[in-house]
Amino acid sequence: MVPENQLTRPPAFAASEYSARQDRVRARAAERGFDALLIADPSNLYYLTGYDAWSFYTPQVLHLPVEGSPTLVMRAMDAHGAWRTATGIAASDIFGYPEMLIHNVTEHPGDWTGKLIADRGHGGRQRVGYEGEAHFFTVRTYLAFAAALPEWSLEDCGDLVNWVRLIKSPAEIEIMRGAGRVCSEVMRTAVDAMWPGRPQNEVAAEILAAQARGTVGTDGDYPAIVPLLPTGPGADTPHLTWTEEPTPVGAPVSLELAGVHRRYHAPMARTVVIGRPPEDLKRLAASTVEGLNEALAMVRPGVLARDVSAAFTRVISAAGYEKTSRLGYSIGIGYPPDWGERTVSIRSEEEAVLEENMTFHLIAGMWLADSGFELSEAIHVTDSGVEVLTHAPRELITIEERRFR
Repeated sequence: MVPENQLTRPPAFAASEYSARQDRVRARAAERGFDALLIADPSNLYYLTGYDAWSFYTPQVLHLPVEGSPTLVMRAMDAHGAWRTATGIAASDIFGYPEMLIHNVTEHPGDWTGKLIADRGHGGRQRVGYEGEAHFFTVRTYLAFAAALPEWSLEDCGDLVNWVRLIKSPAEIEIMRGAGRVCSEVMRTAVDAMWPGRPQNEVAAEILAAQARGTVGTDGDYPAIVPLLPTGPGADTPHLTWTEEPTPVGAPVSLELAGVHRRYHAPMARTVVIGRPPEDLKRLAASTVEGLNEALAMVRPGVLARDVSAAFTRVISAAGYEKTSRLGYSIGIGYPPDWGERTVSIRSEEEAVLEENMTFHLIAGMWLADSGFELSEAIHVTDSGVEVLTHAPRELITIEERRFR
């Protein structure tokens, strides 16, 4: 007997919102000529059903036909979690495959799932889109479906669900604002946690605790990406985590972190120096701040994404700098290993038009030889301009060394 959905906490969204999301995805799939989608990205599973758990390291998939009931399949022990969190799908459409299929070299959960989907009436000749960029849709999963459902024509759907997610609902925007409040508190905690010689891992511990704690009235959650702390000469590159090395004096520490609320992410980056910063870093910081301010002033509906990038580039080029990486990307729901949506990027080649209720991480990361400066904001495109969701001094943050004596 299948239990009814028994919630462990109030759902993030009304049932009607989940229905509307599924309808939009079905309509987009039909426009693209698909009869159904196989959805494995945990962010998309959450978006469409509300399912939220750390189970994505084993095969799990949502079969969403253009017509008919969906089928959500995962490890049997995790199906109980789906019954407790997934308010956007009926409990009778949630199934768990046997435990013996976990890490089995001869059989795969996709074999079992493919047979289930066929038994539910969806095994005939049809065009089915799969998520080729999803981190957890493995080669074995694809091959299992291809073998179990030979009449299917499997084709990459091109992150179809991610593109539907690009425009946020008013309810999503409210949750993004909550994530921004959490992020602002986490950044304040991070800066306060830094003093000369303190091991970087202790600073990271303070950040992680603040991310889970959240802020007054807004609970926190774990981030899709751990806190990043490129330090000293290592500040010349992004995506470095922490070590046990002491926090230096007179050298940059780049803090890139996120606030998370109900799985929605608002990232922010700042660069901190204890003591007197080098003059070349101050000059780089001043140009980067000016450039980001110009980019933010450009954001509004109807503007091309490349024009936002161009506003930043004009400023730093005049100062003699060059940024080869993109200036930003769309954000929203996030699960490890990334908080980006894999849709619109803010870069010189991007022709996408900004629309109301898009949300982005604008990251003015300037990585030079043996040094660097990071500055970023999470933003919401409003009906007439931009709302910055994250709040901290938009500058090179300096901490007086004498404060610690």
